[in-house]
Parts: sequence; C-alpha cells; structure tokens
Amino acid sequence: MRKRQLVLEDGSQFIGEGFGSDRSMTGEVVFNTGMTGYQEVISDPSYCGQIVTMTYPLAGNYGINRDDFETVTPFINGFVVKEACDYPSNFRSDETLDDYLKANDIPGISGIDTRKLTKIIRKHGTMKGIITDAEESAEELIAKLRMLPERTDQVCYTSAVKPYVVPGRGLRIVLVDFGMKHGILRELTKRDCHVTVVPYNYGAENILRLKPDGIMLTNGPGDPKDVPESIDMIKQVVGKIPLFGICLGHQLLALASGANTEKMKFGHRGGNHPVKDLFTNKTLITSQNHSYAVTQESLMDTDLELTQIALNDNSVEGLKHRKCPAFSVQYHPESSPGPEDTNHLFDEFMQMIRETKTLEEVEVNA
Repeated sequence: MRKRQLVLEDGSQFIGEGFGSDRSMTGEVVFNTGMTGYQEVISDPSYCGQIVTMTYPLAGNYGINRDDFETVTPFINGFVVKEACDYPSNFRSDETLDDYLKANDIPGISGIDTRKLTKIIRKHGTMKGIITDAEESAEELIAKLRMLPERTDQVCYTSAVKPYVVPGRGLRIVLVDFGMKHGILRELTKRDCHVTVVPYNYGAENILRLKPDGIMLTNGPGDPKDVPESIDMIKQVVGKIPLFGICLGHQLLALASGANTEKMKFGHRGGNHPVKDLFTNKTLITSQNHSYAVTQESLMDTDLELTQIALNDNSVEGLKHRKCPAFSVQYHPESSPGPEDTNHLFDEFMQMIRETKTLEEVEVNA
C-alpha cells in the first residue's frame, strides 16, 4: 500500500495508506457520524469540495451497489476512514469502495486515527486540508492551505444546467435544484408528482409561467448567501405558490423572509441527529448534512415561526411561515442514508398544496 498523508491548515498531520485516486486534493475537512451509508455520503452533492471523514471505523464492508447513489457524479474532494475493506460481503455489491473512488478520481486515506481527527475538528472547527503523498513537505502544504480562498461556486457547480421533466399524473411540482439528492426526487415521484427540475438561477417569472402546484427547494452545498439570485426568486414566489424547503432550501427561505444564517463550528453530518418538534413535543431522529444554520434570534422580526430545534445544540431545525403556505426543515426527510422518521413531511407538503388549491377555489366561487 502506498503511504499518503492528510495535513490540516492548523499543522496537524496524519500518515496513512492511500486508496482510490493517486491525485492530491484539497478541501474543507468535515466528519460524518453515521455508522452506515458511506455510498450515499460520497454521492451527496452537499459535500461538494469537502474531504469527508467517517467516524465509524470501518467503510467499504458492503461494497458499492447500483441502487444507493444520490447523484450520478460525486462531488467530494476526498474520503478519510480508519479502515477501508478490500473484500466486501453483500449480495448487492458491484464493486469495492477503492474501485469506485478510482473510477471517479477521488483520493482516499485509511489507517489514520479518525477519532483524534474528529476531536481536533470538534475543538477547533472545520478547516482546510489536503490528501497527498507522504513525501511532500508538511510546512509547504500548510502554507498552501492557508493561502487557499474560500469556495463560493458550489451550488453553480452541482445544480442542473437546464430544466428537465420527470413525468407524473399527480400534482405539478417545480424542484429548484441547488445540488439535489436523488432521494428527494424519488419521494416526489413515489407520490406520482409531475416534477420539473430547474436550475438554481431559474427566475421567478419563469417558474410561475410553469404554473406549478408547489415549489420544492432542495438541499445543496456551501453558504446560502452565495446565491442571492435564488433569495430574490423565493421572495417573489412565497405566498403565490405553496413551498417546501430542505436543508439549503430551508436556509434560503429564512434569508428571503428576513432572517439570518451563520456558519457553524463543525456542522451537523450523520444519520443520528435528534430533533424536537415544538408542536407535538416528540423527538425525531434525522439525517443531516450542513455547515450553516439559521440564527434563532434573527427570527424575531420575521413572519417565520420556529417549529423544531436540534436537541444537541438547540439550533434551528424547522420553520413555518405564519401568513403563507410555506415551511422548511434543516434536515433530510428523504433520509438516504438514515432513519425515515420524518418522511411524512412530503405527505404534509402534498396536503398543504391540496388545501391551498381548495381555498383558492372557494374564494373564486364566493
């Protein structure tokens, strides 16, 4: 096995064994607390530009299969594990983790102390890192990392280039793609929706011209403030069309409604995050992947109502518009990977659309 290293901008250095691609790659180093689901994690566009560390010590033991991808082309910049299994055992497995990363030119490193790495990130926050050959000078790599600018193009990089349709006989949904997980599309097509997927910068006038019954704002990578055109679009459609936002879509709805967002110290990533519903008083286990969050104090002078909070740190997890048919959640109700405790939110979105249509019909006939 070839020796490789992971170097962080704070000077931390980890020597391990390389797998996947041989290329050197920089990225923001983050960690995911899920015990399974590495295939969905690698193929989640929300990890665009990041080097992902799995806190569970073993990855690759059930291989890679054709069914569990969240996008066709993965966007992560690197993958870090304690142990990468070379001989997976699963009836669905088509190839090894190593083969998949090589095919997609993604570098990986194994055999390092991922517990120590995670504790560094938890203490100091996410930071830039590089996976490269062990022979390269750590001092030069650290200087290079500290000079790297922050990326602001992740949504543009992962969004659809032009609109396309996934036909259905049910409600007509416009899906605004900020870096969409296919799980969201699966949940809508499962409910027989006619889905028109549009790019992140598709204007409000063009969306309204499609005459949708509802608008879905998807997940995506990066800072929500990097896509001001999407914020302007949401301002123009809120109140006209029922709306449901997920993850980045949740943050964009908040910004469009006058609230604020901020970067978290190390974010939420994993399939085991507890969330409390403030209306039902129930606790839900959720799948999450985000670096930014809506600031609770910024909701004070808006029309948004706090509906759910994270039990680990009391951060904002759910919002509902007081005057318009619109709501959002910070987590992923489509799971993939993770629990399906909140899958019912897609049904609530369908119900909200139907109730809005019924109310409009009553007003027209009155």
